Amino acid sequence: MTVFDEHADELEKYEFQMGAERGRLALTLDLLTGALVMAGQHGVYCQSTRQPGKPALDIQLVCKQIQDAKDLVSAVIVELKRNRAASSLPATEAARPPRDE
Repeated sequence: MTVFDEHADELEKYEFQMGAERGRLALTLDLLTGALVMAGQHGVYCQSTRQPGKPALDIQLVCKQIQDAKDLVSAVIVELKRNRAASSLPATEAARPPRDE
């Protein structure tokens, strides 16, 4: 089963709300968040021997990588939204400098 089949309802909701590209990225963020939660829960049970109270180093690294991926995906969503907003303005408004008020 593909990710498109497995998460069809969520994907349909996000694509309807945000468009195909941003909707797929939003679902990607949800999936990354779920992975981050699972890794964090695992980190509760796999404590570091060098740093009591902290997850094992491999769990820390996995969580950091997932968080970095989420940050990149979020940046792409914002950029797509900004580009869509800029392209939806009439040409005269897009070229016109902002007014001082």
